[in-house]
Amino acid sequence: MKTPVFEELDPASDCDCPGCVHRRRDLPFSSRLGGSGPLGRPASLAHVLGLAGMARTPVALALAATAGTVLGAVPAVAAVHGPARPGVPPVDGYDTTPQGHRAPLHGPAGKPALPVRPGKAVRAPATTRAEIYKRVMTWINAQVPYSMDDYWRDGYRQDCSGFVSMAWNLPGNEWTGSLDSFGVRITRDRLQPGDILLFHNPDNPEKGSHVVIFGGWTDYTHTQYVAYEQTPPHTRKRSTPYAYWTNSGHYVPYRYKGITEGAGGPLPSTSTRYPGAAYFGTGANNAYVTQLGRLLADRGGRRFYTKGPGPRWSAADRRATQAFQRAQGWTGAADANGLPGPKTWSYLVGKKGRNIPAVTAGPGSSHTVPGYPGRAVFRPGANDAHVTQLGKQLVKKGFGTYYKTAPGPRWGEADRRNVEAFQRAQGWRGGAADGYPGPETWRRLFS
Repeated sequence: MKTPVFEELDPASDCDCPGCVHRRRDLPFSSRLGGSGPLGRPASLAHVLGLAGMARTPVALALAATAGTVLGAVPAVAAVHGPARPGVPPVDGYDTTPQGHRAPLHGPAGKPALPVRPGKAVRAPATTRAEIYKRVMTWINAQVPYSMDDYWRDGYRQDCSGFVSMAWNLPGNEWTGSLDSFGVRITRDRLQPGDILLFHNPDNPEKGSHVVIFGGWTDYTHTQYVAYEQTPPHTRKRSTPYAYWTNSGHYVPYRYKGITEGAGGPLPSTSTRYPGAAYFGTGANNAYVTQLGRLLADRGGRRFYTKGPGPRWSAADRRATQAFQRAQGWTGAADANGLPGPKTWSYLVGKKGRNIPAVTAGPGSSHTVPGYPGRAVFRPGANDAHVTQLGKQLVKKGFGTYYKTAPGPRWGEADRRNVEAFQRAQGWRGGAADGYPGPETWRRLFS
C-alpha cells in the first residue's frame, strides 16, 4: 500500500472577525442563523454583534432567541472585528481542549475493556503511515463528536489525545501529558504525514493543551499545513498556520516510535542516495520530490513548471522527468516512463548525461518541431494562429474526430477533446490527459 498524502486544503476564509471564526469552527450551528457574512457566507450572531466570547453564555442564548429584534437594535456594533492576520485566534471557549487522563480502551458497553496497569512499560505497536491515514479518515468521515467523557465505538475517547491514540493504534487512551512517550521529538523540516504537533501545558493541562496530526504542507513555503484534529464540535481537517492558531511557540513535533516506513530520518534537499520508488508518483508529497524538481530545472526542465518545484508530485514532475529520460536516448515504458528510478536519479545528482533540449519559444524555429507558444494560447477564449496550427496537425495525425468544420484560430471544446484523445493515445491518464497541450504534447504532436 502506498504511503498516502494527506489531503490539501486551502485556507477556509479571509475574514478574521470573531463571528466568522466562530462560524468556521462550529458550522453546523452558526449556519442556522440568518444574515450574510463576508463574501456571501452566513453570518453568525457573534459576527453581527461582535460578541466573540458570549456564544455559550445564557445572555448569548437569549440574544439568539430574539435575534430579529436585537439585530435591528445594534447596527453600530456590527463593524467590530477581531485581530489582524495571519493568526485567527480560537473563540467561544475553543482555545482550550479539555481532555481525560490516561485510560484503557472501552468496550461496547461503555466499560473498560482492559484493566488499568500503572507503571506498565510503554508499548508502541508497529504501524505504517498508510494505516494511520486510514484510521484518521474513519473519524473524519464519521465526524465523531468531541467529548472528554464519551468513547467512540472503537474504544477510544473522543477528545484530541484519544484521536491521536486511535490514529497511532495505541493500546490505551493517552493524554497530552503522555503522548510524547510514544514518540520521538523531531524538527519542523522532518515533519511527514502521520506525525503530530503536541502542546501540553503542565501548569494547567486543561488550558491550551492540544494535539493535532500533521497531514502535509499546503505549499512549498511551509507556512501552512493540513491539520487533522479532534476539537469541538467534531473531528475535522483544515489548513492551519504553523504551528497552530494559538500558543504556536509551544507546539512540539513528534514522530511515532512504531512507524515502520518513511521514518528513516530527515529528507535532505541535497541527498545523493536514491530514496526508493515509493517517494515518487501519484500521491507523493515529500522533500525528495522538491529535490527532483530542482535537479530537473537545472538540467533544462524549468519550462515544465508553472510554479515550484514543490513537494507534491505533479504532472510537471512526470513530464520533466520523462523529457530528461528521453534526452538520454532512453525509450519504452520501463526507461522513459516519467518516474525516476535509480539510474535517472544517479544521472541527475551526478550531473551526468545530456540536458533536456531547449524548445524555441516562437514561430520560425529552425528545428523540425515548431516552437511551443506557451500554455496561455490554448485556453477558453484564446484566438491565435497557433490554435489553427495545432488543429491542422491533429487532423494530420488522425485526431480530428471532434471537428465539425475545419480547424480555426479560436480555441474551443473540439480542440480540447481532440488533444485529449491524442494524449490518451500516448498512454497518459488523469491530469496528463486534460486536453490542454503542454510542451511534451506539442513536441510529440509535431515530431
